[in-house]
Amino acid sequence: MPRSKWFAAAGTAAAITMIMAPATHAASAPSPTAPARAAAVTTLYYDSTRAPGWEAAITAGVASWNANVANVKLAKVRPGTRAEIQIIATNGWPQATLGPVRPGGQARVELGSLAVTEGHDKTRIAAHEIGHNLGLPDTKPGPCSQLMSGSSAGTSCKNSVPNAAERSRVESAYAGRGAASLTPADGRVLVDAH
Repeated sequence: MPRSKWFAAAGTAAAITMIMAPATHAASAPSPTAPARAAAVTTLYYDSTRAPGWEAAITAGVASWNANVANVKLAKVRPGTRAEIQIIATNGWPQATLGPVRPGGQARVELGSLAVTEGHDKTRIAAHEIGHNLGLPDTKPGPCSQLMSGSSAGTSCKNSVPNAAERSRVESAYAGRGAASLTPADGRVLVDAH
């Protein structure tokens, strides 16, 4: 290659290197205002169209879980799509499929009116049954501070917020990228009668 073309080529390569070097260096340095990398979140969709009269309790129960765990989020199913969690109203005792339910899986919540007739709080019932879908068994008998103590806490208990141990167990069940597809739901149905 003639000397003048070599210098021109070398000069172009140097210019490219100089232009790229600051960009590469800048990309590797974290920006103090850049948001932290978000962990993978598993989104589970629920369908509550077959639970008339429970709308407010379901909304509040879902909001309680969404406010207290980060690895999994519950969202109302979009029209024309499939829900992992089917929520229905029944005349019996509340019951639910023991999870953790996974994306593409299937779990069921039955919000039974017998518990309401006895005086149990609808929002606590909804949050408790959803807790089963997220992988939590009953902890009966137990205090009102344990969401999964269910009806054993008595009719005066209105707590619909999972405690630290319950939150931690759900977080562990949905932790890690791709973990949501590794462990299938248990599949047992837990009936919450006394």
